[in-house]
Amino acid sequence: MTDRIIAIKESLTQKLKLQLTGAEAFAARHPRALTGTVVTLLTGFAVTAFGIAPLAPDANELPQTLVQQSIPHLDLDAQLAALAEHQIGLSRNELTRSSDTADSLLKRMGAFDPAAALFLRNDPTARRLLQGRAGKMVQLTADASGTVQHLVARFQAEKPEQQSTHFSRLSISRDGQNFSAKIETVPLQAQVRLASGSIRSSLFAATDEARIPDAVASQMAEMFSGDIDFHRELKKGDRFSIVFESLTADGEPINWEGAGGRLVAGEFVNNGKTYNSVWFKDSVTGKSNFYGFDGSSKRRSFLASPMEFSRVTSGFAMRFHPIHKTWRQHLGTDYGAPTGTPVRSVGDGTVEFAGWQNGFGNVVHIRHSGDRTTVYAHLSRIDVKKGQKIEQAQRVGAVGATGWATGPHLHFEFRVKGVHQDPRAIARAAEAVTLPGYARGQFQQVVAQVKTQLSVAQTVDGSTSAD
Repeated sequence: MTDRIIAIKESLTQKLKLQLTGAEAFAARHPRALTGTVVTLLTGFAVTAFGIAPLAPDANELPQTLVQQSIPHLDLDAQLAALAEHQIGLSRNELTRSSDTADSLLKRMGAFDPAAALFLRNDPTARRLLQGRAGKMVQLTADASGTVQHLVARFQAEKPEQQSTHFSRLSISRDGQNFSAKIETVPLQAQVRLASGSIRSSLFAATDEARIPDAVASQMAEMFSGDIDFHRELKKGDRFSIVFESLTADGEPINWEGAGGRLVAGEFVNNGKTYNSVWFKDSVTGKSNFYGFDGSSKRRSFLASPMEFSRVTSGFAMRFHPIHKTWRQHLGTDYGAPTGTPVRSVGDGTVEFAGWQNGFGNVVHIRHSGDRTTVYAHLSRIDVKKGQKIEQAQRVGAVGATGWATGPHLHFEFRVKGVHQDPRAIARAAEAVTLPGYARGQFQQVVAQVKTQLSVAQTVDGSTSAD
């Protein structure tokens, strides 16, 4: 009998060692994933301890009683058997790539499961993991041997009208040798985040380093565009701090097109001068806009640029013409950007011309109030028609290289009574939209709240959650 017990113990111990060896191998392949999991667990314990400890009474004030109780010795065989039966599961997160196949994705995530790969290739629902756009957020759970137990993919909702409010969740589960897949449409959740950074080379390099979504970075450039010329006035050492709402899918921040989040407030120190702004929605009219903390509007009747953010390749000045090879007055501003980049109207108006025009190629002319006209040339496509009413920031076309253009860019002009003017000077001098008097009380409450958040954001290196 003793020999049999020893044999059982040795068998259970050997089985446990095999599982631990597999877990060690998985951990060696994915040290970052394992480290992140352990840190998360330890953080959870620390937060729990911090939240509970202050509630405990003083131990010296409690009555003391001596309690004696024998503790039964648990059967070692049962403990070994329970450990041997326990399945160790480790998980890893990845983004899908355009070149991914079912096998390559699983291999990159540390799973070695031909049956799971076969299911991903053949099941109509599971196949959607690798269909459409790349960049799907995938979380895979596998056992110590690399066999897939569960897979969840989160990606942009399929219906365009839901893409800023919902996401798609694809779940794949294993039951023995069988798999099942389902897809759901789930609401996105907003999470307040704080971020700060400093300029070393460019604005977007700094926002990338601070882990700020591109959509929010563009909003920040737009918010301060009336105060700072980011093309000419940005200085090394300039600093910014922002508060923004990051949309999350099951708690994971997303950066999908059209759902990157919303800027709430910001502070920008440029060349020693501080500018600040906050997003405020009028509860009476329902209209929203960026305002300085003093209540002055950041929105003017004309935007500073016909594109969210781009590179000025030729300003309103004398230049050496790249085609005619002579020095000429450049009567507009050229913005370098890839073909297809959206172009927007800088102000409200009516489309006066939309079509082909000699060296301008595809061009749109928009007439605004005060006998003012804006011109958008070299477009790859035109999205408006003659006579159409246009609102500020509405898309009118896309960047191209039609007409006399040496490469993809937008040529933009601003004319007042037919005379060409510097577009940026016009934008800065444009009429501001004022904050209604009845809204000032509510506005000051919002400002007081974001001031506190911005003071905390200044101490943050990069981005962090404020929830």
